[in-house]
Amino acid sequence: MAKTAARGGRSKAATSGSGRKRPTARVAAKAANSAVAGTSAPELETIFDYVRHAADRLQRAHVIFAHGTTDPVAEAAFLVGEAMQLHPDEVEPQATLRVPKAAGRRILAWIEQRIATRKPAAYLVNRMYMRGLPFYVDERVIVPRSFIGEILDSHFGGDDVLCLRDPATLTRVLDLCTGSGCLAILAARAFPNATVDATDLSADALAVAARNVREHGLDDRIQLAQGDLFAAVRGRRYDLIISNPPYVDAEGMAGLPRECLVEPRMAFDGGTEGIDLVRRIIDRAETHLAPGGGLLCEVGRCKPAIEKAYPRADLLWLDTEESEGEVFWIDAAGLDGLSA
Repeated sequence: MAKTAARGGRSKAATSGSGRKRPTARVAAKAANSAVAGTSAPELETIFDYVRHAADRLQRAHVIFAHGTTDPVAEAAFLVGEAMQLHPDEVEPQATLRVPKAAGRRILAWIEQRIATRKPAAYLVNRMYMRGLPFYVDERVIVPRSFIGEILDSHFGGDDVLCLRDPATLTRVLDLCTGSGCLAILAARAFPNATVDATDLSADALAVAARNVREHGLDDRIQLAQGDLFAAVRGRRYDLIISNPPYVDAEGMAGLPRECLVEPRMAFDGGTEGIDLVRRIIDRAETHLAPGGGLLCEVGRCKPAIEKAYPRADLLWLDTEESEGEVFWIDAAGLDGLSA
């Protein structure tokens, strides 16, 4: 029987710096109002001026925001912050800071490139943030935007009403379909006593993951392996398996926006119903979980298909600040004999 867990409707975990982070209220409100009005010959001096101008250009060009930012103001603030070498949390407090000419030219070039190529902004600057941490990204990997990062913060330990596991007790973690390695890195930080195995079928993706692991100083705790799901970790068992696998169904694949077509197709395509890989993960997870372990998996809009395929599964659906029923948890005991 499926059930949903939420604290007061949704998790209260901080979203500062996450891959889906909204811009702070004041900059968003001011820039949004100015962007709608527009200006034919804007005088660009401060960070606020550039955010306003960039948001206006993006809005008028009808670009799609699906890669960690949710609207033109958020994306404009992200790009301006990168040009100014500011963390996303620093953009709003520095809104009145004057932008040097070189940084201004960089911002304007990125905006025009974003519009002309429809490449995600993260690819233009080779950076994306999750849970406040920066990660290198390029066209070899999907732009990271998983809800699992928030759940690692909000549902493991602490005073949470729903504590899945005490983080101190986790010693072995597996991240399937690691892509850029962001979730493996977040898991290593969340579980200080754990070593993390991170696998992916794509050698290109693992090259990006290796760079991120190295830049975060976690080479001694994260091991990368190439292979098809569990094939890369035969015989190993884990306290926690996490995965944000491809889960876009056939209808979704047919309607992907131009921005998403720049990303690796294999990172999206989940088959007709979107659950081809999710099925394989569920069917084999039990043999790779230690007693008391569990599987944490993101499935997008595929909840109905999962519940139809596994009507007896005791799935716990976890809400986050910006999602409802897109991530499930099931423990090792619940996986016993569950193969569809």
